[in-house]
Amino acid sequence: MEPHTSLIKQIESFVDSSATSAQQIASVNSIVSLLKNDSITMEFLVKEMELYLTTTDHILRARGILLLAEVLGHLQTKPLDRTTIHTLVGFFSERLADWRALRGALVGCLALVRRKFNAGVITGTDAKILAQSFLENLQVQSLGQHDRKLCFEFLEGLLNRYPESISTLGDHVVYGVCEAIEGEKDPQCLMHVFHIVEGLAQIFPDPSGPVANFAEDFFDIIGRYFPIHYTHPKSEDVDISREDLSRALMMAFSASPFFEPFAVPLLLEKLSSNLPLAKIDSLKYLSDCTIKYGPDRIAKHAEAIWNSLKAAICNLPRGSREDVSSFASDLSNGMSFEENEITKEALNLLQKVASQQNSGFLNLVLKDRDINNLINSFTASGSSDSIPPQNEQELCFVGRIFSVLAKASTSSCNMVFDTLFLHLLDNLRVPANTDKKDVLAIDSDSPCQKLNFSALYLCVEILGACRVLAVASVQISSSSNFVNDAWCQKLVGCSSSLMKEMVSDLVPSTNKIYHEAYISIKVKGLQILATFPGDSAPVSKSLFENIVVTLVSIATNNFDVTALWKASINALTEIGTFLNEYHCSEKLLGFMSTAVERMIVLISLDDSTMPYSLLLEALSKISASGYTFLLRIVQEWQEAMSAKFAKVYVDGDVKLSAELVQLLDCYSKNLLPRFHLCEGSEIVPFRLAIDVWDQIEAAMGSSFCVEGKLLDATKMALKLAVAMLSEENQWRIIEKAFKVISFHLSFSPYFVPSKLKELQISEDSDGFTCRDEWLTTLFASVIIALRPKTQITNIRAVIESLLTAFISGHVTSAQALGSIVNKMSLAKEDTQDSSYFYLDDVLTLILERSLGSCSDLFLSSSSEICDSDELRSKLVDCVLPQAHCISGLAWIGKGLLMRGHEKLKDITMIFLRCLVLSSELDTLAENIGGLEREVVQQSLARSAADAFHVLMSDSEDCLNKTFHATIRPLHKQRFFSTVMPILLSAAKKTHSPTVRSMLYRAIGHVITDTPLAAVLSETKKLLPLLLDVISVLSEDILNKDMIYNLLLVLSGLLMDKIGQDTAVENVHVIINCLTGLVSYPHKMLVRETAVQCLVAVSGMPHTRIYPMRLQVLRALSKVLDDPKRSVRQEAVRCRQAWSSLA
Repeated sequence: MEPHTSLIKQIESFVDSSATSAQQIASVNSIVSLLKNDSITMEFLVKEMELYLTTTDHILRARGILLLAEVLGHLQTKPLDRTTIHTLVGFFSERLADWRALRGALVGCLALVRRKFNAGVITGTDAKILAQSFLENLQVQSLGQHDRKLCFEFLEGLLNRYPESISTLGDHVVYGVCEAIEGEKDPQCLMHVFHIVEGLAQIFPDPSGPVANFAEDFFDIIGRYFPIHYTHPKSEDVDISREDLSRALMMAFSASPFFEPFAVPLLLEKLSSNLPLAKIDSLKYLSDCTIKYGPDRIAKHAEAIWNSLKAAICNLPRGSREDVSSFASDLSNGMSFEENEITKEALNLLQKVASQQNSGFLNLVLKDRDINNLINSFTASGSSDSIPPQNEQELCFVGRIFSVLAKASTSSCNMVFDTLFLHLLDNLRVPANTDKKDVLAIDSDSPCQKLNFSALYLCVEILGACRVLAVASVQISSSSNFVNDAWCQKLVGCSSSLMKEMVSDLVPSTNKIYHEAYISIKVKGLQILATFPGDSAPVSKSLFENIVVTLVSIATNNFDVTALWKASINALTEIGTFLNEYHCSEKLLGFMSTAVERMIVLISLDDSTMPYSLLLEALSKISASGYTFLLRIVQEWQEAMSAKFAKVYVDGDVKLSAELVQLLDCYSKNLLPRFHLCEGSEIVPFRLAIDVWDQIEAAMGSSFCVEGKLLDATKMALKLAVAMLSEENQWRIIEKAFKVISFHLSFSPYFVPSKLKELQISEDSDGFTCRDEWLTTLFASVIIALRPKTQITNIRAVIESLLTAFISGHVTSAQALGSIVNKMSLAKEDTQDSSYFYLDDVLTLILERSLGSCSDLFLSSSSEICDSDELRSKLVDCVLPQAHCISGLAWIGKGLLMRGHEKLKDITMIFLRCLVLSSELDTLAENIGGLEREVVQQSLARSAADAFHVLMSDSEDCLNKTFHATIRPLHKQRFFSTVMPILLSAAKKTHSPTVRSMLYRAIGHVITDTPLAAVLSETKKLLPLLLDVISVLSEDILNKDMIYNLLLVLSGLLMDKIGQDTAVENVHVIINCLTGLVSYPHKMLVRETAVQCLVAVSGMPHTRIYPMRLQVLRALSKVLDDPKRSVRQEAVRCRQAWSSLA
């Protein structure tokens, strides 16, 4: 179709009043395409549309103008010449007077303003023409919401892009904007209104300019919106939050200093409001205005601001009081209590005003009668290690006020130090050689026999503020310039005495109970003194080392005082972190010698009075301070482990086993993970792995056998260490480990086939000795942790060894084989090693050996899994595999499932055949020896059912990202969609209640371990089945954990929209199921979750659930006397929900 013909067709389609929105959009897109491809020009388009743009038919004219405007809006990057743009400006500015076609005119004007600079834009003169036409022709507040939004977007665009041109309109534009925005209520429009006010304030900064002249009128309009009360209904089209609106209004408030006479009094008035939200917003706005208005204007309100702040900070409701013991726990970063939002914003405003106003504002605070009375009451309370509860909040707030003031600036810090800190030192009997003529007057007539807690707390708060100021100085100038400040020079003179007072009486006597807050304050004070930047002032190296020695002494000797011990360890950790971050070289060396070295030697001592677990916890925390400390601690840690390995493995010293277990556990959980972030750190895990195998090799001459907790701890540490290594280092570990087991296993890896046969037909594992289990477990742990590309040179012998242990019921070997099949290469690469195994060979060997004489039956290619004459005849001639072989095969299947291998189908069919054939074991009575037939049936079937849990669940022991497993995305979802129809079909076909129960157990595992999103997609099919599974499995106490997991899935379905729709159709069955479980005796969580599900059901359509109301209430009446409080609470809530249905 020719462009001209196509254009006419699209124009007629758009202006047709019967056209749908989709048709109009298509017409616009087609015309835009013609213009972008230069098939037509803008001039040609306007000429063709002339009739629609000038007709007296209002509807056609409005749609024609709108079409032109929409097309222009899509051409922001299409170059247009200046003449065309000017012509369009003239046209659309005139159309602003045409109220019947106003929508198109606004869209066109907005499109012109938004054009890209490289495509041709309107000039300043054009912008002025558009603005004048807008101001002269539009009554914005008489328009609809969408048109008002277009108006405000247009104004905002003009102010942002053409401020100089708009400024020439002077009072006219300011008055016009006031008229346009007054009374606006729509949230989307208000966002633009606030931005417009901000823009106008920026282009008219002159004190004699229009904004200054209209400041009162302007603020009268925007001030009405404070505070923002946003109750607009939620909508997908409105993505504006109350926070967005409030921030935009705040920027408008602070946009012009000429708003100060009106804004500050309003905000101070609202600060006294009883509404918390109004208080918070007032404080936020005042903080912003303080910065924007400048010190001269804010100085006029300084006293009023302080009085309002004092009321906001100190007069909160008593219910918000915090316990001193809680707020004293984190002084290191300047936080002395858990601030609520009002306090946080008030202190933020205090900091800004204090920084801006300097001494003038600070004098207001220091001379405030209320503050002085509070301080006098604190310091006059005499010697006490605690304060009355009614004073805790006041003390906390006063401390925070002076902390903020001291951090505001160097001059403020000097004043706080002179007027308050030095006199507090007098109260604490700490000498300070300084001039005290300007010291704040504090009554201290009562004799002090002991440190005053309140004075100590205030001192530590100010001290912490000084440290923050010092750190900020170092960060800005990269030098310790703060040491020349007056406060620092005075602190130098008293730091030693202050440290002695903090240390004195810190350790309580045996017959004395100390408050945790008192201990915390003193230790935090020591920590702050030790973390001033620099190696000399205000805390010398010797004083620093004295502090560290004191803390170490407490940690190693006073562990029976729990609060003191924890505070000291945390302080040492913070000190180490600070030194590492700020590179205080001399103090760092001092910390290493006085803290780290003194404590790490205790690891190897056999007569240390400090509990071993506490010592390891302390060193573990300190190691987190920095890599230097971590490396030194790990070095000694490994020496200690090596020595204890030798004593336990070689000498058989069982007493040290517990300490070795603690060493290994802490090493695995706390130390090794920290090396993941460090470059060149493989030497640490490599040394551990080699050392373990060296000690094992050395221990082969003794009769000691590693088992239980020690074996588990060694296994985990070895796995994590090997997992951190490169392929090359992992290969070296494998070579070492294989060498050890080759010589010391009772079955040599090179002679295992006969052993396999022997183990296969024997149900005992006498041939698998304790030493075999020990060696095989650790060797299998190495295999589990290997990377996929790590080469195992003796792969055949390794697999034979693991398979021997696997058939004997060794779980870790099964996990290792699962890891091998998960990571092994599929392709047969070129290799000279004729003994190398490949995945298909490995799987064939594992399945044939583990299934024995039944391999033909279980590996049949037939998809029929239910009982039949042919299967019965095969059962008679085979020895069924043992339950632990089926459990072990689950790990093989898991490895295949995670990589998405097709052989998973064979293993899945084995499990299914074990499930459905368990009822046929009657024919095998003569083959099962002295074992009870029922026990064999249940054991085999349960192992097969639980195999699905192994397949689908996440494991921490193997086959995860930590141990480099190959993980295919969505593997669980694929298996779920594949196996569920097979399990359902088998459950429908079976006539045996036992088989159905086990099939349902397998189904339960699959459902609970599948991501909920996948289950939700099949809600319609699965919900009836889920309820049936819960009903059947709830009869067996062994299924109690699965019942709970299934209820969690059910609750997820009930909370989902699609699930709710399906649940309505099955509501009677759901309620019957849940009312039966609310009194489930075997697990509290089942009862609690069942009641919660009933609460969710109560929200379903009234007509569907009302008939079941009495049944639910009767069931809940029994639960109200449940022995567990949480269940009773849920029952009360549920009864209220169902009772309200009447």
